[in-house]
Amino acid sequence: MSTFPDQFRLDGRTALVTGSARGLGWEMAKALAEAGARVLLHGRTQDRIAPRREELRRAGAACDALAFEMGDRAAMAAAIASAGPIDILIHNVGERDRRPFADIAPEDFARLVDVDLNAAHALVKLVVPGMIDRRWGRLILVTSIVADLAVPGAASYVAAKGGLAALTRALAAELGATGVTSNSLTPGFFATETNAQLMASPAGERQRERCPAKRWADPSEIAGAALFLASPAASYVNGHALVVDGGVSATYLA
Repeated sequence: MSTFPDQFRLDGRTALVTGSARGLGWEMAKALAEAGARVLLHGRTQDRIAPRREELRRAGAACDALAFEMGDRAAMAAAIASAGPIDILIHNVGERDRRPFADIAPEDFARLVDVDLNAAHALVKLVVPGMIDRRWGRLILVTSIVADLAVPGAASYVAAKGGLAALTRALAAELGATGVTSNSLTPGFFATETNAQLMASPAGERQRERCPAKRWADPSEIAGAALFLASPAASYVNGHALVVDGGVSATYLA
């Protein structure tokens, strides 16, 4: 007999998690694998993701790896075509450019928006037709609390993440009747490798204090939210931004 916890199982589903060699992507990929999904890890090169693939396989998970640069649309298309049907997409890749607005040249702005936003559109275009045909799919776009709460010194990143949040809503509105849901996962201050230098700075200490939890999140704390959105339990959750930020965006603090 099926029980409610079974609604969080992903047996028979294939999930692609982009940017899953480390950080939040790796934690989400592990969670989906533990729930029974066949996981497709993604990174820029096979050398980068091969150790993670072998780690999941040693744990008994079904796992393969796709290697392509987000800016290389031909390589992206070839990799997706080779992967077979994809039921769940967690698009986690996101580059940053921590510079003042005046220092970001138009071509640099355009390049980051291409990697962080346009590539998501291209990837969804590749995977969603199969989801529609099968009448089941999960699109999960990883944004950031900066999509709604801007910070100085990151104009291109803020713009790209805001666009990604809007794309999530647009996809929810357009695909809702097809069996495909579209939601965004919105992290706050996470102690990833990418943020190590920031965490050790005065600005990082201010962010820690800004958070009601008074700490940076461990990367593993994103996993439960990702699994929920990917699971059958979230069948009527569509167009939602699930915020995982320890209460930062719920508070009014300087």
